[in-house]
Amino acid sequence: MESNFRDKLSTVTEDGKRIWLYPKKPKGHFFNLRIVVSIVLICVMIGVPFIKVNNQSLFLFDFLNRKFILFGIVFWPQDSYIFFLMFISTIIFIVLFTSIFGRFFCGWACPQTIFMEMIFRRIEYWLEGNHAKQRQFDAAPWTTKKVAIKVLKHFIFWCISFVIINILLLWLIGVDQWKTLMTVSIFTSPVKLAVVLLFSTAFYLIYAYFREQICLIVCPYGRLQGVLLDSNCLIVAYDYRRGEPRGKLKPKENRTDANKGDCVDCDNCVSVCPTGIDIRNGTQLECTNCTACIDACNFVMKRTGKPNGLIRIASENEIATGQKFRFTARVKAYSLVFGIMLTFLIYLLVTRTEFEATILHTPGTLYQMQDSNKISNLYNVKIMNKTERNIPVVIKIISPKGEIKMMDSSLIAKPSARTEAVFFAVFDNSLITKERNDVVFGIYDGERLIKKINSTFLGKNNNQNK
Repeated sequence: MESNFRDKLSTVTEDGKRIWLYPKKPKGHFFNLRIVVSIVLICVMIGVPFIKVNNQSLFLFDFLNRKFILFGIVFWPQDSYIFFLMFISTIIFIVLFTSIFGRFFCGWACPQTIFMEMIFRRIEYWLEGNHAKQRQFDAAPWTTKKVAIKVLKHFIFWCISFVIINILLLWLIGVDQWKTLMTVSIFTSPVKLAVVLLFSTAFYLIYAYFREQICLIVCPYGRLQGVLLDSNCLIVAYDYRRGEPRGKLKPKENRTDANKGDCVDCDNCVSVCPTGIDIRNGTQLECTNCTACIDACNFVMKRTGKPNGLIRIASENEIATGQKFRFTARVKAYSLVFGIMLTFLIYLLVTRTEFEATILHTPGTLYQMQDSNKISNLYNVKIMNKTERNIPVVIKIISPKGEIKMMDSSLIAKPSARTEAVFFAVFDNSLITKERNDVVFGIYDGERLIKKINSTFLGKNNNQNK
């Protein structure tokens, strides 16, 4: 085991130059599971934006218009406190998940990994051959065939990047807006076309050139791993107690008598690693827990007649002492905090209303004396309709007995917008006995009471009443 493996990146030379990786094509039980997971996640990524509930997208993250839809429920800036709690809950969940499963999200569910390993690299294997042929192909002199293959590969890469950008747009602007953008706006607006092409090119450069450097340099989760992991987390680990000392496999050799462990030093675990590390050195920043090394090692163990699991999913404590994974006090504490946050968040979502309204006395105005011994106050009403339908609003006085005179003939709360109006609240003068009187308004959608609002009605003071 190297002692200085943490002092350098596996993809950078000592003089700072990039080491281009040619990972061997993985195969095995875990890789087959990753294919299934990837297909499911890609289908979800493409299909979910087309699902609608009550004519609304199931999910939408429209940052420009500050409109978000989760499970068909529309959220606006007025719901920012809910999003803040969601953000905090997400962070706690990441901490909890990493404390148990390490960095398995990166290797199994991260879009960067899925697109890179399951799409772009598959195309590379198809056009240029396996890892050894790719290395030879890149080192060979330029020929007409090489140019044609390279141009075709990078053209396909760019087209896929363009598709990925459009998938993201489905989540950011919705299917209807995306159709308008693709059929009309993108051809009539050079700016929009340039933005789409620019981001497509950026994604192309990531998957064609930057590749694993996203995980090693850019992604903050990889940096957090060093803080969140401990010796009890489940990771992809090499059983050094069983594997060391390493030694090449020799015919008819008794490895026990030769003082050799089960590791035959074939380096298959290194050749399949998409970040170029040697998992036998221990947990490393570059490891995404993709389990490719497990499949490669199990294949060799089967060929040599040794049991599987020389590289397996285990905690460092399990490797060192044989102690099985258990929920530690830290994991239990994280689970408790996450449970409390999740419960509170669900409560807020269940009790959240789709309609907000305020009724305030118009500033700078006093009471107005009306005919037939009536007295009135002028009010401003502001209504936030979070739904996607027009709501015909009726304002009534619940107590004391009075009437409403709207300045407009009708009040319609427009969908996903704030509506404002002005009205008079009129009472019999005999009911107004104080300078400041309590009044309760009701806002109705037809006959259904949506909201009660307490306010104040200004009347005559005691000296004026005498």
